[in-house]
Amino acid sequence: MQIKQIKYPVEQSDPPRSAREALPTMYDLPSENPEEPGLPDEFHYRQPPLLSLTFCPGNYPPEQIFSAGDMNLYYDVRHHSWYKRPDWFGVVGVSRLYDNRDLRLSYVMWQEMVAPTVVVELLSPGTETEDLGKRTRLVSEPPTKWEVYEQILKVPYYIVFDRYTNELKAFALMAGFYQELKLTEPKIWLPQLELGLGLWSGAYEGLNRVWLRWYDAQGSWILTPSEREALAVKQLEAERLRAEAERQRAEAERLRAEAERQRAEAAATRSQQLEELLRSHGIDPNSLNS
Repeated sequence: MQIKQIKYPVEQSDPPRSAREALPTMYDLPSENPEEPGLPDEFHYRQPPLLSLTFCPGNYPPEQIFSAGDMNLYYDVRHHSWYKRPDWFGVVGVSRLYDNRDLRLSYVMWQEMVAPTVVVELLSPGTETEDLGKRTRLVSEPPTKWEVYEQILKVPYYIVFDRYTNELKAFALMAGFYQELKLTEPKIWLPQLELGLGLWSGAYEGLNRVWLRWYDAQGSWILTPSEREALAVKQLEAERLRAEAERQRAEAERLRAEAERQRAEAAATRSQQLEELLRSHGIDPNSLNS
């Protein structure tokens, strides 16, 4: 879906236009850096963390899993200034920390020696042609994203999500080239990671919309730490209510038994009083039962 480009400033009207109509987006105004068309919009800030929080490949320990969003990925040792900046990428088989102690400032292929297993790009009006491999370049220009992911890094899976149409596209590296996978539903299973990626509709960061997130072999969406904490609190509350219900049931049973005991004692007392009354009149209570 192409977003209509608007020329700014927008002429005001009476009544005035809404802010959504009148204010420019990051895609309408030029960047002070001609090589960077604009900073990521809000969705680009919120979606990558959800991917990282739910990126838990079952066949790798946590300390051997790294993921990042909007981080420079340097790919050519002959051209140190050449980089791509995926909206999100995941790598397995490398230390989560750089040199096992520091957070990375970038991902440098000739130092890491391990390419990402999966790259995710979030389509935007300014990058759609580049993200889908439809841009041609001059011989003097650096490789495109598509060329870098497919031909240089050989990333096994390349995922593209259009948040305007909620369309998910998945490409797998086959015989050295990306082939688009035919998805019967908006999900893709990645055997190398024992993990799946799909579209989930729900609330995240207070926003209810369609998001990309990972799921496990049982088809269950992997929970974020805050979701796990909320679930644990809910389970604890359910356990507390169950224990309280059990306590109340036990108390009701105790009261029932106590009432039964009191009824038995009252009956025994009445029987004894009757026997005493009969004997006071010279009647043997036992003779009445013979």
